[in-house]
Amino acid sequence: MLSSFDDFPIHQTPRPVARTGSSDLNHYDRYFFNGYTRDTRLYFAAAMGLYPNRHVADASFSVVVDGGTADARQISVHASRRAPTDRADANQVGPIEVEVLEPLSALRVTVESPEHGIRCDLTFVRRSAPIEEPHFFHQVGQRVVMDSTRMTQFGNWEGWIEIDGELTDLAPGETLGSRDRSWGIRPVGERAPTGAPVADPQYFWLWAPINFEGFSTHFDVNEHFDGRRWHESGFMSIVPTGPNGPEPAEAMRAVDYRVEWRPGTRAAASFELDLIPWTGEPTSMVLEPLFDFHMMGLGYTHPEWGHGVWKGELEVGGDRWELPVADPTAPHHVHIQTLVKATTSGAVGVHEGLGVLEQFVVGRHDPSGLTGLFDGV
Repeated sequence: MLSSFDDFPIHQTPRPVARTGSSDLNHYDRYFFNGYTRDTRLYFAAAMGLYPNRHVADASFSVVVDGGTADARQISVHASRRAPTDRADANQVGPIEVEVLEPLSALRVTVESPEHGIRCDLTFVRRSAPIEEPHFFHQVGQRVVMDSTRMTQFGNWEGWIEIDGELTDLAPGETLGSRDRSWGIRPVGERAPTGAPVADPQYFWLWAPINFEGFSTHFDVNEHFDGRRWHESGFMSIVPTGPNGPEPAEAMRAVDYRVEWRPGTRAAASFELDLIPWTGEPTSMVLEPLFDFHMMGLGYTHPEWGHGVWKGELEVGGDRWELPVADPTAPHHVHIQTLVKATTSGAVGVHEGLGVLEQFVVGRHDPSGLTGLFDGV
């Protein structure tokens, strides 16, 4: 079936754009954004996914209000629809819309869902060039479970957000954040039988994009149960000061980390990481956890609003809960992004910044002493 994008020279297969390069049901194409005010009073995130082979598109927006206080709470709105055939129509799901104002430079996120307590009009403006992370490929037995590309970018947010009728203006430079774009194959949609078991369920993921005054740093690792890494990356991006725009990020030769887990959980009590360049001295960083944002607010591990699940022609809903949650090892609460204060040492000197440490740790991980699916340390 032809669509409007077929009029552009963007084809990667002999088929029309509407036909994916793979017939795998888990083919996906996704936006993710996060943002946090410098005074940490507000944390928000948005996500939008397209699953062409499942004929589903979905989106969520979630915000933590008064994080780290006795009044802390997380509020979310979710939407799901039948996926459009024409990719030109794939930027809106119910009350949530993502608009590319200038590719790789500026994007707009709007939400109009007052019945669920959320309205916003926010623009993400780059403060770094986009980073292409090393390709993700993970296979369990004969089955490919992940084969995807992801881009990460740092930026500032401008605009306004209204939560439960309370309007907050975000002036330029007041709100930092990051975004990613990923596409390819990864587990989405309703669970299906996979045949004979070949490995215990396990996933270990740490991701830490951090904003500093004049630069940004990137870190991530995926590890097997014994600590062997199947994916890792580290980058350093300099915030541009001239008219020529941002320079490409410097890729690190290696990364390393040290973590202490909160007792009884799979969330970090303290975290240190090292960015090791090809030449010169490494940069080390201490990340101090401030409060958690639960990725369930964007559909990740959500029991009702999971990614790529068929819910009908158009469905919209919302939920909210108090923070911290009562059971942090519940399956739907294990995946978190923790807002962190970061302090550097080593090659770049001493700087303080803000960012996130994403943690999604399922199953056994021997270096951490973790056993079972969701048991805490």
